[in-house]
Amino acid sequence: LLFQGVLLLGVLAYIALSFAKWLQPPTEETPAVMGYASNTYRAEVLEIIEEGASEVAGQMQPYQIASVRLLEGPYQGQRLEIDYGLRQVRPADQALQPGEQILVTVSSRPEGGVSAFCTDFIRARSLLVLLLCFVIFSILISGWKAVRSILGMAFSLVVIVGYIIPRILDGQDPVLVSVTGSFILLAVTLYLVYGWTLKTHVAVLGTFTALVITGLLATYFIDYTRLSGFGSEEAMFLVQQTGFTINMRGLLLGGLLIGALGVLDDLVITQASVVFELHHANPALRFRSLFGRAMTVGRDHVAATVNTLVLAYAGAALPMLLLFSLSGQAPEILFNLEFVADEVVRTLVGSLGLIAAVPLTTLLACAVALYHERLGWLGPLLGPEGEGHHH
Repeated sequence: LLFQGVLLLGVLAYIALSFAKWLQPPTEETPAVMGYASNTYRAEVLEIIEEGASEVAGQMQPYQIASVRLLEGPYQGQRLEIDYGLRQVRPADQALQPGEQILVTVSSRPEGGVSAFCTDFIRARSLLVLLLCFVIFSILISGWKAVRSILGMAFSLVVIVGYIIPRILDGQDPVLVSVTGSFILLAVTLYLVYGWTLKTHVAVLGTFTALVITGLLATYFIDYTRLSGFGSEEAMFLVQQTGFTINMRGLLLGGLLIGALGVLDDLVITQASVVFELHHANPALRFRSLFGRAMTVGRDHVAATVNTLVLAYAGAALPMLLLFSLSGQAPEILFNLEFVADEVVRTLVGSLGLIAAVPLTTLLACAVALYHERLGWLGPLLGPEGEGHHH
C-alpha cells in the first residue's frame, strides 16, 4: 500500500508538471502546426434564415444560411450571415441548430465588410460528456482499480507526447526511444493498476522482452520492405507544416510499437494471471504441466488477440478498402502502395511480437510461481503472488 501510494503521488506530480509545461505560451520559434486557420472563431447560431438544396462536387445536398453572432476575435459581438453546404460537402443528417456554438472562418472583403462560412462544429462539450460517462461506468464496475487505470492512461499520454515524440523529432535512435518509452509507460501503468506483486513483475519483464523483439522485427521489416514513412497524408502534412527535420521512418516505428502496446498489456497480464491462478488452484502442478496448461489458454488468447488487431486496423482503413474494391487494379499493385504496405507491416509485425510474448511470459511466470520461495530474503520484498494471494 505504501508503494502504491508513493507511485500514485509520483504519477500525479509528473502529469501536473508536464501539463504545466505544455500550457506555457508558445515562443517565437514555435513552428506552424496543423489545426484551424488563425481567422477561425467561435460563434453562436441565432436563427436559420434559409434552407434548400444545392449541387456540390456533382451531387445534390442540403444547405443552410444562418445568422450567427461572433463570440471572440476582432469582430466579437458582430452578427453575420453564414452558409453551410453551399461551398463544402456536408452530411445530410447534420444541420445547424439555433442556440448551438460552431466555428466560423471570417475574412475581409475587398470592397469592405466581412464574410464568413461555417467551418466545423464545436465538440468539446460532447467529448467531455463521453469522457465522464467512461469514468463513471469504469468506477462503478471496477472501483478503485478503475481510478488507477485512468491515471495510468493519463501517464501513458504524458510519456508518448512528452518523451517519445520529442526525442524522435530530435533525431535520436527511434528503436531505443520507442522501446524505452513504451516500457516506462506500460511498467508504471501495470504497477499502478495491479500493485507490487509477483504477477506484475512477470508482466513487466515479459512486456520488455516482447517490446525488444517487436522493435527489432519492426526495424528489420521497415528496412526490408523499403518503407519511407511518407505513406500517409498526415505524414506529408507534418513535414510541410513544421520546421523540423523529422525521421519519418522512426515515427512509423514508434507508431507501430505504441499501436501494439495496448494489446500487449492485455496479453501479458492475462497470461501471468493464468499461471498464478493455476498454481494457486493446484500447487502440485510441476513446471511442464503448469506451462502446458497455461499455454493452452495462451494459444486461444493470442489467436483472438491477433484477430482483434487485424480487425482494428481493417476498421480504421475501411474507406481505403472501399477504394480498393472500386479501383479494379490487381491486388499485387494495391499491396505495393506504401500506405497499404504500412498497415500490412504494422499488423504482421505487431502480431509477431504478441505471439512471442505468450511463451516468454508463460515461461517466466511458471518459474516465478514455482521457485520464488528460493529467493530467500528477497522474496518478501517482491510482494505477494497477486492481489488476494500471499506467499
